[in-house]
Amino acid sequence: MKAVVIEEFGPPSKASLQDLPMPEPGPGQLLIEVEAAPVNFVDSLVFGGSYQFLPQRPFTPGKGPAGRILALGAGVEGFKTGQRVLGMAEHGGYAQAALVPAADTYVLPDSVSSEDAGVLSLAFDTAWTALFEQGRMQPGETVLVLGATGAVGNAAMQLAKIKGGRVLAAVSSPDRAEEVMRYGADGIIDLSQENLRDSLRAQVHAQTGGKGADVVIDPLGGDIFDAALRAVAWRGRVVVVGFAAGRIPTIKANYLMLKNIEVSGLQVSDYRKRRPDILDAAFREILTLAAEGRILPGPRKTYPLEDFATALDDLLERRARGRVLLLPNGSAA
Repeated sequence: MKAVVIEEFGPPSKASLQDLPMPEPGPGQLLIEVEAAPVNFVDSLVFGGSYQFLPQRPFTPGKGPAGRILALGAGVEGFKTGQRVLGMAEHGGYAQAALVPAADTYVLPDSVSSEDAGVLSLAFDTAWTALFEQGRMQPGETVLVLGATGAVGNAAMQLAKIKGGRVLAAVSSPDRAEEVMRYGADGIIDLSQENLRDSLRAQVHAQTGGKGADVVIDPLGGDIFDAALRAVAWRGRVVVVGFAAGRIPTIKANYLMLKNIEVSGLQVSDYRKRRPDILDAAFREILTLAAEGRILPGPRKTYPLEDFATALDDLLERRARGRVLLLPNGSAA
């Protein structure tokens, strides 16, 4: 089988596409034919060696692949060969076949394709946990979604709307408004306005009667986080899920006291290790909603496996709209 292999950390171009033996599933593992592998911002940290969870080199990167079961390891129950599944593995997805832990693998409904599952993977479970565990969102609350056109942002908009939230979608320019409105946004926050520090808060206050946002989902960080913090309602909750804007912001703790607000961070892989019951509940609800057509997996751009470096670069440089997927075995079923 063909697989992307990281032997030395560095830019994605430093990794290579190699022919490897087909792996054998160990106890508690499934071997799947990978039909769709999501490309994530965090993958750039894995290639560079700065991610907090890294296996011993050489290894194949790629989180949360979807595909068809080829073989079952010892002790695995509740699965059978030929089933299409989403396997929330921490690595191995950038390959034609991958080993995934059975405990973190979910059988796909017939109406959810492998490509759809690749779009859902890591984005919707992150958004679900950010909104309903860390953010404790309640029906009727206003949710400000930063990076609304990204994978986690799109997921957060849809899930918040389904659970009765009012969604304000922050976009980089007004021409993205129609896109986010299609996925559940009730209002737009234009991040391209001058004086972001004041303009973001003014826009949020104008759409909340001066109250502010009850929950903020932030995958961006940087100046946008700083501005959004000033737009939080009394007893509001900010959930940090990434720093795609580049700078990791700092917080003056006295500001948290002034409005009794909370800022928390989310590392969803840690939930998978420490609270698998929560992630299990998340995925079962997400896949049910997708099967019912109540959430839309959204747009995607697909690449062959050999173009993995281009795919990640297009994601980081925001040249690709929607989710970026690798299709290691051609078009997904």
